Amino acid sequence: MKSSRPSLEQIFETHIQTLCLSLRPNTVAEYRYIGRRFFAYLRTAFPEVHRLSQLRRDPHLLSWFRWLSEQQPPLSNTTRFHYLIRLRRLLHSLPANHSIQPDFIRREDFPVQPRYLPRPLSLQEDQLLQQELKRTDNLVANALLLMRATGIRIGECLDLSLDCLRQLEPDRWALHVPLGKLHTERLVPADPELRQIVERILALRASAPPSYLAKSQPLLLP
Repeated sequence: MKSSRPSLEQIFETHIQTLCLSLRPNTVAEYRYIGRRFFAYLRTAFPEVHRLSQLRRDPHLLSWFRWLSEQQPPLSNTTRFHYLIRLRRLLHSLPANHSIQPDFIRREDFPVQPRYLPRPLSLQEDQLLQQELKRTDNLVANALLLMRATGIRIGECLDLSLDCLRQLEPDRWALHVPLGKLHTERLVPADPELRQIVERILALRASAPPSYLAKSQPLLLP
């Protein structure tokens, strides 16, 4: 008597059992959950699919991607990205006798991941950071204080010239910021604290070894 072929669910459950040997239980549970969601969708949307050889990127996978994006309440991009990663791993790591096309899930199928802006420092954290930089009092620490006081970028700070501090009037000073990302040079008002930072950088620079300054003669920061 000819034995019946294993169902899609049975094939993947057997494969997931082998993953238990190398993955944590929580990770295996995630694979099992995502696999079951995918096959539940297939049974509903494409009941004629019973074997892996019948599985196609279009329409089966593409329809599932669309279905995920239409869920209510909506799934986040991070969650959908996670689903696709797990399912792709399951499909690609199947034994050779169950191999499928390698491009079932492609790079362009993954939703864009959210990019979060860094959290700003609190007033207390900012004060503590300034205290630590002043206590450290080396070239790097003073360069960071200079950037904080002026809002200039890292590249702009590295490109500051030795004579970047300019006296515009008897009681009016400015920091000359050279051409940078904004494609324009500019003058940043320099209060006494900022002038003190620049003077400290010049003093620290003067005490640096000549070899350290060899390639940065015209620049404020070696």
